[in-house]
Amino acid sequence: MTKVWTQIETAIGERIIMLDGAMGTMLQQLSLGEADFRGARFVDWPSPLKGNNDLLCLTKPEAVAAVHNGFLEVGADLIETNSFNATSISQADYDMQDLAPEIARTSAQIARDCADEWSAKTPEKPRAVLASIGPMNKTLSISPKVEDPGFRDVSFDDVRQSYEGQIHAMIDLVDALLIETVFDTLNCKAAIMAARNVFQEVGYERPILISGTITDRSGRTLSGQTAEAFWLSIAHARPFAVGLNCALGAEEMRPHIAALSKAAPAHIIAFPNAGLPNAFGEYDETPADMSGHLSDWIDNRFVNILGGCCGSTPAHIKAIAAYAQKGTPRALPEIKPTLRLAGLEPFDIAV
Repeated sequence: MTKVWTQIETAIGERIIMLDGAMGTMLQQLSLGEADFRGARFVDWPSPLKGNNDLLCLTKPEAVAAVHNGFLEVGADLIETNSFNATSISQADYDMQDLAPEIARTSAQIARDCADEWSAKTPEKPRAVLASIGPMNKTLSISPKVEDPGFRDVSFDDVRQSYEGQIHAMIDLVDALLIETVFDTLNCKAAIMAARNVFQEVGYERPILISGTITDRSGRTLSGQTAEAFWLSIAHARPFAVGLNCALGAEEMRPHIAALSKAAPAHIIAFPNAGLPNAFGEYDETPADMSGHLSDWIDNRFVNILGGCCGSTPAHIKAIAAYAQKGTPRALPEIKPTLRLAGLEPFDIAV
């Protein structure tokens, strides 16, 4: 465990910890073009590169650092590396699968430098780096071919190995791993196994945080599980924190976070979108709107770590942090031991 993470573990018993906001939202505000993504190094790359935000770690690292610093300035304790798609499987969309480890490592170095600089400025408020491990653009649970339900683009081992490459590239530069935006629990299990394999290889571990995503108002992940069933499916990983992000705004996410808060003897992390997307795919909730919804979560002691996903800016995080300072962090519940099973829904066998 890193020194910074030891400080975070102490702090989380005393206050609500603040996560950053949306890297993608902030980069999109820069209106970057194809040339910005290519830079000098990839000017002749045969595939279109616009939209590959992770690549900006190599071609416009100053832009990525500026986003990190913007969130750190308004009070973020934790920042995520710009590595959401820095796996060989996801980077294959741009024919950059061989560059995935370099992108991942550079993202971790940028975040590390920013966090360390702010930790030095405010030693009473240490800043930690989470390795952002996204869900990939391939799913293990659902066939991409309607006419062939058994077909898969990738195997479990393919996904595990791709995650291993990403995690190995970042592990010595980060304080913890955040397996996030999980819409397929089997992909998440592959990421957990990858992390354990890398831990064994390097001879030390990092805490794991896991955040699923409820894809719509059905209250389920894309692979069909309720929030509590998702927790039971990944509880064996003994994550430092479990929670939800993306897809929903705070108002719609509330009942699912409330359910996890009662069910999981782990810290609760939540970083909702700034509302639901409008007809143009944009997010309309203001910082006051979003912090107003989350104040209810804080008052009810649902959470231990709060931040923002799509549409959230430093102004959103600043507003949430201002209210979170007044709140009391959630106490971990004592869960009575019993046999708990999870398919699409949880099932408890009383003893």
